[in-house]
Amino acid sequence: MNKLPPLPVRIVVAIIVIGTLAYFGVRSLAKEGNGELTASGTIEAAVVNVSPEMSGKVTDVHTAEGDSVTKDQPLLDLDPSLFDAQQAVASAAVDSATAALAAAQTKYDQTLEAALASQAVQRSKDWQTSAPSEFDQPNWYIDQVQQISAAQTELDNAKAEIDAAIANLGKVITDLKNSDYLKTEQELAEARAAFVIAEQVKDQASKASDSGGLSEAAQDYYDEVLTNLDDAEEAYNDMLNSDEADDVEYARGQVLVAQQRYDAAYARLLTLQTGADSPAVIASAKELDKAKSALTQAEANLALVEAQIVKLAVHAPMDGVVLTRNVEPGEFVQPGAIALTMADLSNLTITVYIPEDRYGLISLGQTAEVKVDSFPDMTFTATVTHIADQAEFTPRNVQTVEGRSATLYAIKLSVQDPEGKLKIGMPADVTFK
Repeated sequence: MNKLPPLPVRIVVAIIVIGTLAYFGVRSLAKEGNGELTASGTIEAAVVNVSPEMSGKVTDVHTAEGDSVTKDQPLLDLDPSLFDAQQAVASAAVDSATAALAAAQTKYDQTLEAALASQAVQRSKDWQTSAPSEFDQPNWYIDQVQQISAAQTELDNAKAEIDAAIANLGKVITDLKNSDYLKTEQELAEARAAFVIAEQVKDQASKASDSGGLSEAAQDYYDEVLTNLDDAEEAYNDMLNSDEADDVEYARGQVLVAQQRYDAAYARLLTLQTGADSPAVIASAKELDKAKSALTQAEANLALVEAQIVKLAVHAPMDGVVLTRNVEPGEFVQPGAIALTMADLSNLTITVYIPEDRYGLISLGQTAEVKVDSFPDMTFTATVTHIADQAEFTPRNVQTVEGRSATLYAIKLSVQDPEGKLKIGMPADVTFK
């Protein structure tokens, strides 16, 4: 395990580090005794990495390193062949959906027109037809909407009555507690079906010319079936006493009456559902809505493909200069891969650091002079745009006045360079006014 150096050595190292930061990060001193505040930093600019949003093969690169470009200027293009094919398919789908919508609209209009004509006929009929004597009001007294609602309620009640009647019939049959009942009932049903056929055969044979043996054979078949029917009816009746027979017969009658009630209620509801409320119009309206949704989906798919095609051309995000070019025609690029690097050299900045004891001498908007080694005879103007409100380099414990002087604060300045002399990374000296 590595051991830390003795405490005095660590203190000396810390003092050296702080001294180095104070010397190289900032030079806050009286130049030639005139009291000017100076500091050093590096010329900076906003650098943007330009990446395609789509993957594909590069077909063209329109800029080279060092070129000045303007915002939205084309920088490079990707191969559009795949998306062109997808666009053709999506466009055809839009055309098909548009035609389907037109057909659905025509059908809906025709269906509605016919329904409205039917509604007018029904209304006229209601005006001319007398209401049953049990009604105190004429047929037209209650409007169509109320009549439809009432008919729907009656239909729902009829359906519930069918379910109740069927359940009651099952209960009646179960209460007979005779396992042979259903078998005997099925035999009766079969005997009745056979008799109906035998009777038809007998009638047809009697009408045949020179029937002779044909009529006799048909008569024998009829007599045999009739005997089977009598036996089946007798066996079935033997299964029931008079009360049970009445219960079964009544229960079956309830089922049939409930079914008839439901059918009549449904027919009544259909006669009332005219105009826009008719089932045909409602069904046609649903088909029209489906056609509209299909067209919307097809248009969305086409818009998606077209949006992807637009993104195959990569444009400059800002005015600036191309610093690096990382792609060539024929290369395949992935989304997010850095193809070009740009910088806005018209908006240069420099960040310097000043000690805590000079922090109060700087204010926003204050001007300063900037000099670089590359142009020793030129002076550039800069303006303070940001003053840090938190120290950048602060020792863990500052107990003395001398220690506080090593606490550094970042100052950011905007540098004016109308002739484009300055470059990113140049070391520069700043003298505050």
